[in-house]
Amino acid sequence: MPPVSLKGKERALNEEDDLNPVITYRHLLNSRMGVSDPLRVVALCDLDAFYAQAECVRLKLDPDVPLAVQQWQALIAVNYPARTYGITRMETAAQAKKKCPNLVLVHTATYKEGEAEAAYHSDPNPDTHKVSLDHYRRESSKILKTYQACMEAGVEVEKASIDEAFFDFTAPVKAAIISRYSHLAEVPAGAPNGLDTPLPDPPPIIWNSLGNLVPVNPLPTRPKTLEGKPKEDGNEQDEPLPSTSQVDADEDENDTAVPEPKCTWHDVALSIAAEFMKKMKQAVKDRLGYTTTAGIARNKMLAKLVASYRKRDQQTILRNAAVPNYLRPMDFQKIRFLGGKLGSALADEFGAKTVGDVLSVSLEEMQIKFGEESIWVYNLLRGIDHSEVKERIATKSMLASKNTRPSVTKLSDVTHWLRVLASELSVRLVEAREISTSLWPKTLVLHVRQSYNDVKSRQCAFPYSTVITPDIISKPAERLFKELLGASTFKISNLQLAFSGLNALESGQRGIEGFFAQGSKDVKADRDVDVDLEKHQRQRKRSEDIALEDETIQPPLKPPPKMRETPAVKTSTSSSNFSSGSASFLCGRCKKTFSISKANKLLSDSGRAVALEKLKAEHIDFHVAEDLSREVIDVSSSPERRPPPKKKARVTRGKQETGGIAKYFGAPSQKK
Repeated sequence: MPPVSLKGKERALNEEDDLNPVITYRHLLNSRMGVSDPLRVVALCDLDAFYAQAECVRLKLDPDVPLAVQQWQALIAVNYPARTYGITRMETAAQAKKKCPNLVLVHTATYKEGEAEAAYHSDPNPDTHKVSLDHYRRESSKILKTYQACMEAGVEVEKASIDEAFFDFTAPVKAAIISRYSHLAEVPAGAPNGLDTPLPDPPPIIWNSLGNLVPVNPLPTRPKTLEGKPKEDGNEQDEPLPSTSQVDADEDENDTAVPEPKCTWHDVALSIAAEFMKKMKQAVKDRLGYTTTAGIARNKMLAKLVASYRKRDQQTILRNAAVPNYLRPMDFQKIRFLGGKLGSALADEFGAKTVGDVLSVSLEEMQIKFGEESIWVYNLLRGIDHSEVKERIATKSMLASKNTRPSVTKLSDVTHWLRVLASELSVRLVEAREISTSLWPKTLVLHVRQSYNDVKSRQCAFPYSTVITPDIISKPAERLFKELLGASTFKISNLQLAFSGLNALESGQRGIEGFFAQGSKDVKADRDVDVDLEKHQRQRKRSEDIALEDETIQPPLKPPPKMRETPAVKTSTSSSNFSSGSASFLCGRCKKTFSISKANKLLSDSGRAVALEKLKAEHIDFHVAEDLSREVIDVSSSPERRPPPKKKARVTRGKQETGGIAKYFGAPSQKK
């Protein structure tokens, strides 16, 4: 569920002021108004049929050549020329060929055991190969860098998906308004309300060269049949939304029967943002050969919706005055976050299908049915969205997955697929470290699925290595599998291998990198190690007094990445006189006594034993890390030991059911 940044009925009921605010000098000259800025302008730029375009660019084909991308026999992307033949992703490659004999079919790159990188194999087989999307990720990164290289200073960027990005143009747009209309740079001497004096009327705008303009007063006619078809990649659809506002303003002469609203300063802001977006789109097309489609509006939700107004290589602008008539006939489940279980519940509760159907529902009624936080649903239906455009935090995880059909029953087949998955992860980690050299995952995680409800996981620390190869990933993965299923029989339908806790190494860890790489005895590196370990020890001392409310100790700041256990490391840390019901243990190595929390002392004997074992495992980790900071570890062959899994203690006062609207964003339904 999206965060609720604003609460209160007064905010939800102030729709008119939100759509048609009085813009003052304060609004223009204040650069820190955030999402409530009445001059806010956001764009969503979407790559047209991205996977198919990426293959056209790679193969240097004419963009008008019909092309589809296949994964085994299924189509995963269809370009626009191919769509004119009625080809969709719902078809097989053979069916598509019947519709268009000249169709170019390109299979995705695939990984094969023994190959360090994915390649475009002539005859890939699902029994031996794994699909790779690496090429598309690389192209996506190039495109984003091109946007950033040519955009105005101060633009906020958020990569929404592999083929979409949001841009908040508010800051550079306001700077451009002040630059172009210099009389607005200062409050006039005779302004009656000072900074709160409204701006003078804006100049007229010539929209012709800026893109498609959604009409404010569309005719009540059936929308034209447009080129847009169901989207072939990404998360949204290219298919134009069923709104009567999908008629070009310059084609509808009868629209003049209803007078157009006055131009506003927000319209000026939209027009300037359209100039900026058009320049960025052209740069991507000229430099990389990709066409894009953009939507420009006052917030993220509307920008995303209006980006589907015209395809392909288009740009559409949605003025505030056009918002009500644009949204009213729309199926509200097309709006982000209002589909799925929540959308079905709204439709069932209010007998509604379109946005207009739900507009008659009062805020009070909606909150009675769906809780206080349903105010954001009330706002979304009116085109009000206060979500920020912000740079996403660097990826914290990487995952490679393989559905095995038929199910895998032999250890040799498991080993084969783990090596293939390891190859993909190694390539992606190498590429990520080319951007951020200090990036390294803390944990390697294995997920195994044997049936829909039978998913098991196991993880281990992932030790640092100067050379990244599939072997340093596949070997610990194979050990994890043996620990997870042992000698038992199995029938595996899906294998997943993932890195978690991707983060920059700390200063002490960076000092140890040289130690791992060359076995160096460099004084500075040794000093870094000592400082980091001293800090670690101080942190551990402070953590001894922290209560373990969830039966889990949060480990102190960790020194260099580590294997859980190695032949060269002594891990016997506790005394042997531990007995059932004990609440503490004596570490035989540092001669200190550690006790579980007061809350855990109230548990049964078996519960205290589990809590104490977890505490012991965490303390063992500390000593293992200390030893690893002084020794060179062979990461490709060291055995591992995984401590008991960390689980948060359940509340024992009775299960509380999630209430209000939050329950619609919980775990997915088990029904398929």
